[in-house]
Amino acid sequence: MALSIHTNHSALTTNTSLNKFNSSLATNQQRLGTGLRINSAADDAAGLQIATRLNAQSRGMAVAMRNVGDSVSLLQTAEGAFSEMTDIVQRMKDLATQSANGTNSQSDRDALQGEYDELAKELVNIVSNTAYAGEKLFASNAGVIDGAAGKFGSTAAGVSFQIGSSTAEKMTLDVSAKLGTLVGAAAGGLGDVSTVFTALAADAAADVTAGGAEIKTAAGANAEIDSLSGVLDTIGGLRAKFGATINRLNHTSNNLANMKDNTEMAKGRIMDADFAMESAAMSKNSMLMQSGISMLKQAGQMPGMVMSLLG
Repeated sequence: MALSIHTNHSALTTNTSLNKFNSSLATNQQRLGTGLRINSAADDAAGLQIATRLNAQSRGMAVAMRNVGDSVSLLQTAEGAFSEMTDIVQRMKDLATQSANGTNSQSDRDALQGEYDELAKELVNIVSNTAYAGEKLFASNAGVIDGAAGKFGSTAAGVSFQIGSSTAEKMTLDVSAKLGTLVGAAAGGLGDVSTVFTALAADAAADVTAGGAEIKTAAGANAEIDSLSGVLDTIGGLRAKFGATINRLNHTSNNLANMKDNTEMAKGRIMDADFAMESAAMSKNSMLMQSGISMLKQAGQMPGMVMSLLG
């Protein structure tokens, strides 16, 4: 290499190396400071795109897990209401069975009818007023029980639960037919069980406030026993549907948690900085920077050697 005053080759190459080491050192420090391997698209363009998609999926699944929890709470509210209705109808059936016995006097049957009427009113109250987050589950806000009113009574496609991060991940629960059978005017429904709730489908209170005479006679009581057995079967079917859906949602939540955890780990492998590797690289680049600065100082003295030739 020729000695030259105008062009200091050693200084130029050393300075170029210093710029590279300085850029690498700055990247190491940024990654260690933020904890991220990718701090801008320039760090890893393809990796950033993949990580962004993984992050969108992970966040969607996190929200879906909350949706599943809310859905389970709603279903447990509904199932709890029917659980209480089961107890009430069981007691009403007990009263009807007792009234059907020939050992009772009329005053006995009048007393049994009194309790029967109060239980009927509570059935109306539960079906009319059971709500979740301010929305009626089985009846309209006016308290009119109808197979087409309330969240579970809709005649549309039922209640739709968003259980995943994509549009296709939905679950629909439609119990409008069973609910209509229970509280509507269909045969076997509470609105048509002999004379227990004669006008329940049209007016939730009209037929019970005045008091009835369903079990005031042995014949009437016998008829109510069979009718209430049918009501218990319908309620049991609804509770089974709610319970099965709750169990399914619990499994859905577990699967979402598994997918979310693995998606987060995949994103972390792309986005997160490896502190051991970056620390080692920073130490190396720092030492190379110091060495380069020392060599640049010496390279700067090369033109001075030319003067010694002229002396």
